Amino acid sequence: MKDAIRLNDSESADAGKSTELRPDLAEVVALRRAALDEARPEAVAKRRRTGHRTARENIDEFLDDDSFLEIGRLTKPKLPHMTGPADGLVMGTGTVDGKAVAVMSYDYTVYAGTQSSHNHMKHDRLFQLAIKHRWPLVTWLEGGGARPHDSMTGRVGTTTTFVDFARASGWIPLIGICAGRAFAGNANLCGMCDILIATPKAAIGMAGPPLVKAALGKDFTPEEICPPDVHMAQGVIDVMVADEAEAGRVATQYLGYFQGPRAPGEAPDTKRLRDLVPENPRRAYDVRKVIEGIADVGSVLELKPKFGRAIVTSMIHIEGHPVGVLANQPMYMAGAIDSPASEKAARFIQLCDAFDIPMVMLCDTPGLMVGPDVEKTGLVRRSARVLLALANATTPFMTVVLRKAYGLGYYVMGSEPLEPSLLLAWPTAEFGGMGIEGAVNIIHKPELDAAPDAETHDRLHAEKVAELKKSNTALEVAGRFEFDDVIDPADTRWYLAETLKRMPRPAPRDRKKHPVDAM
Repeated sequence: MKDAIRLNDSESADAGKSTELRPDLAEVVALRRAALDEARPEAVAKRRRTGHRTARENIDEFLDDDSFLEIGRLTKPKLPHMTGPADGLVMGTGTVDGKAVAVMSYDYTVYAGTQSSHNHMKHDRLFQLAIKHRWPLVTWLEGGGARPHDSMTGRVGTTTTFVDFARASGWIPLIGICAGRAFAGNANLCGMCDILIATPKAAIGMAGPPLVKAALGKDFTPEEICPPDVHMAQGVIDVMVADEAEAGRVATQYLGYFQGPRAPGEAPDTKRLRDLVPENPRRAYDVRKVIEGIADVGSVLELKPKFGRAIVTSMIHIEGHPVGVLANQPMYMAGAIDSPASEKAARFIQLCDAFDIPMVMLCDTPGLMVGPDVEKTGLVRRSARVLLALANATTPFMTVVLRKAYGLGYYVMGSEPLEPSLLLAWPTAEFGGMGIEGAVNIIHKPELDAAPDAETHDRLHAEKVAELKKSNTALEVAGRFEFDDVIDPADTRWYLAETLKRMPRPAPRDRKKHPVDAM
């Protein structure tokens, strides 16, 4: 780990000198040093007992060496009888891989990382600077919400914290990390992040135990109120990591997708793509292996893996180009799109479009999920969100049909009317305005109803399904020029990379397109 209590150059130079400083300078130096970890061994030990890093350790490990420029270190709590270094909020600017970034971490050793009137002023300042200069904002959000000592004792002034954070959405990348307890206002910031990275120790909720007990009359631990597995299943947490060290590495990886093209990464073994889709159309396969087969090795970052499982959303690089991938997952409900998958897909499209990141759609879906149970989830509205997002996106996208491309499911997964920059199919692709078996039931209903027995009915149905499927294979549809080409799956990465190279760089913008929805 880097030295998390590093002094700046002047402080380091003077630390070992015996020369007496002027009283005014000596006071400044003493106060600045008092806020650092080396001056707070008890606070550091407390974090160690819970298995956590300090706020300064996380920031120092995340940023490039010697790049942290802290803002507001001398801020103190509003009430005179209270003390707390930096008023419980460590923040400033620095660089990651040489690129500018704003960082902010609540200090849980200072009144449980609560939000006070003074540290609200601090992050209001940081948010406004980040918006003005278009600095990505990385935040460690562990904390207990509003600090009642000053927020409930007289007028505290206006805070624009939450408004500014919301207005930053879609303009600058917003990255949240939670490795402990985050309630109320801290949790609200978690919910507005583009990506929320969490560890198994995270407990995130709109109210902590005291307020829950006041409202419900029951005692709960923070972990009982909002365990991380619940937030993973509901899509609140985007990436679960083992610890704070991995959280920082994932945040760095995520930032890399928003910094334009980089040097091409190692190519995967693309020939493995040839055998990923089974010959039997009823057999499933894991679409994550397709994503790995087109992405630079080690560049895949999947978001919300346990939410909306019929869709896989991942950030990747293809020959160094940042790309967002949205793929149907045959391993879950055969890839049929339900309400959670629709919410997940729509938000991911918004994210990529807001930051002009090209997309790849990998289609293998029998369509939208059907039946009374799914209609109770509001699929009519939720599935419409996908089409609204993609039809109004201006970032380019490419579509590859891997196998099934049926009905509205195919339509919203990058079909021809949505004008993809490239529309390809694998030899295993099959098409239809609806599922073939359902179409046969409608088209040939009189013949099927007239069958003298069940055996004749089933034989006739199988024949008609085979006939209809034959007329909607990849090669038949290609003959009608309903997509650009049928390709060897092993060539998919090449086609995508060459198209990406030909795409113009997005024009500079002086305003954002739209925010990134919270869900």
